[in-house]
Amino acid sequence: MNYRLLPIVLLATFGLAVAAETGTATRAPNAQPEIDFPLDAPAPDGRRPGGTITHEFTPPKLQDDENKDVRRERNYPEQPPTIPHSIRGYHVDINGNKCLACHSRANSSKAQAPMISITHYTDRDGQTLAAVAPRRYFCTQCHVPQQDVKPLVENNFQNIDVLLQHELPQDRQ
Repeated sequence: MNYRLLPIVLLATFGLAVAAETGTATRAPNAQPEIDFPLDAPAPDGRRPGGTITHEFTPPKLQDDENKDVRRERNYPEQPPTIPHSIRGYHVDINGNKCLACHSRANSSKAQAPMISITHYTDRDGQTLAAVAPRRYFCTQCHVPQQDVKPLVENNFQNIDVLLQHELPQDRQ
């Protein structure tokens, strides 16, 4: 490309963009007119109902984490357990992991906290390590605290035990 023409090409492109924005660009004689949607058109009702597309809502206040210290039932065999207490302010990064203060092999009996699974001490090659494996070090990748909030969508999930109970004949129950 001839670089002497570059400023002219850029200026022409900018001019066309401005003309298209202001609506002064020329149209073909038989072209359909563009439909202009008003900016305050109603937004589709989804997870955030009401308002308009341009209307800003204030976000809901963050709820506090549950702090029940009760183990929850898991919905499938390999589901990571949820965190039954608040972890707000916990320091988990490459330099330290506050979770291990209670849940490590050495501290779990003193803290009366469940010890992390032995799988967390296995590296990707299947070797058991003396310390938590690097790929299992960041707890909140899999484990999450819970909040007592109204669900955004209806949930009628049933775990496998409930489904199997419905399948058994009445005489075997």
